[in-house]
Amino acid sequence: MCGRYAASRSPEDLVGLFGVEKWEPEETLAPDWNVAPTKSVPVVLERPLKDARERGPVRQLRSLRWGLVPSWAKSPEGAAKMINARAETVHEKPSYRRAFEARRCLIPADGYYEWVTGAAERELEERGRKKRSRKQPYFVTPVDGSVMAMAGLYEFWRDPTLPADHPQAWWATCTVITTEASPEPFALAGGEGPRSLAEIHPRMPLILPPDRWAAWLDPSRTDPADLRSLLVPPPSSLVRAYPVSTAVSDVRNNAPELLRELEAPEESTLF
Repeated sequence: MCGRYAASRSPEDLVGLFGVEKWEPEETLAPDWNVAPTKSVPVVLERPLKDARERGPVRQLRSLRWGLVPSWAKSPEGAAKMINARAETVHEKPSYRRAFEARRCLIPADGYYEWVTGAAERELEERGRKKRSRKQPYFVTPVDGSVMAMAGLYEFWRDPTLPADHPQAWWATCTVITTEASPEPFALAGGEGPRSLAEIHPRMPLILPPDRWAAWLDPSRTDPADLRSLLVPPPSSLVRAYPVSTAVSDVRNNAPELLRELEAPEESTLF
């Protein structure tokens, strides 16, 4: 899954990296080293501009709320539960199907956090019989220090309780697509920590490499089979995972120090 991540790159960096044509400085978000559900996050998407629809889709950097609210929802109450969409079923689930066909995005990140537990407890979680308690947090990030582009979907929801001209009448929300975590060993695996993504958690955000960005963002591509062919996770050798302070477990903590690599886990974890 993806329940927390870090996004500290400047808008200027993201504009250059993703080839963004349009962004609003007033929407600029401050660096966030502890992004949690329902927060506003930077997102890259392609759609026509309101005042120039004849131009066709324009690549934009937008600020969206993390936690998708389908356009047909009666209220936004379930947004916090819809931070992730499973790659295996995203094309058929009513909450995600329309967005999958027409409203796809990239969610830039430095990397994501995951909390490791023992194998027995994780097995119970996979069966849906026990909620996993959070223990030692790990940070998963690209080996080369590049930006991680997580595949996502976005939606617009109209709040019926507010007048049309109210600044909060429309919600723009997003979700991160997840996939099965790879059991392939890390290129830098070693020591006492997890040796693969699957040892950290059975799910992971689906990371798209640069050569798939344009195809994923292109709103003219609507065939589900074609789009699903893009949802192939990259090799585990492209990322690394290291232990970080348990301070990240408190969403009130937000500083660069959260990404500092520890020499050893703060809590012992069985694998």
